[in-house]
Amino acid sequence: MRANTFLNAEGGATAIEYGLIASLIAVAIIGSVSLLGTRVSTTFNTITGALSFVDVAGGAGASGGAGGFGSGGAGGSGGAGGFF
Repeated sequence: MRANTFLNAEGGATAIEYGLIASLIAVAIIGSVSLLGTRVSTTFNTITGALSFVDVAGGAGASGGAGGFGSGGAGGSGGAGGFF
């Protein structure tokens, strides 16, 4: 009787199926992250390189310069660049 119950039990098979599904999902996530990781890293490095030249006060250097987040820019009085 016990052997028959053991052979008909499906709880273990269901657990194995869920484990296989979880492992396939994990492999898909790892593959996606490894493919996108390099691109995201390159993008962040590009942004970091661009922001390293920007001063929070509005431009590069004391008199502004080209670019900046605020009212800086060429010569510190607006000019070229700026995000706002």
